[in-house]
Amino acid sequence: MAELILYPDEKEFETLIAEKPLVLADFWATWCAPCRMVAPIIEQLAQQYDGRITVAKVDIDEHSELAQRYNVQSIPTILLFKDGKVTARDVGAKPLSNYTDMIDANL
Repeated sequence: MAELILYPDEKEFETLIAEKPLVLADFWATWCAPCRMVAPIIEQLAQQYDGRITVAKVDIDEHSELAQRYNVQSIPTILLFKDGKVTARDVGAKPLSNYTDMIDANL
């Protein structure tokens, strides 16, 4: 499952959201307990929507510029990009159905 998830740097991230029609981005940090709770859900989403969406994880400690650019103030923050624009945002650990609803509304 983990191979379905990308870990882009700043430049790769911008290319990714520009080139892929639908990107789910998980802004997280290793020290964040709620982020660890969401991690298996993100892996499940990557598998469930394989071929239909691109899933990326952005470590805010390593890529703080991206977190600032997309106004990530709390983590985990899940952003859904459609055609390069943020179409959905969710903050905090939520159940799987919350994220599937977000994705399905944009597919």
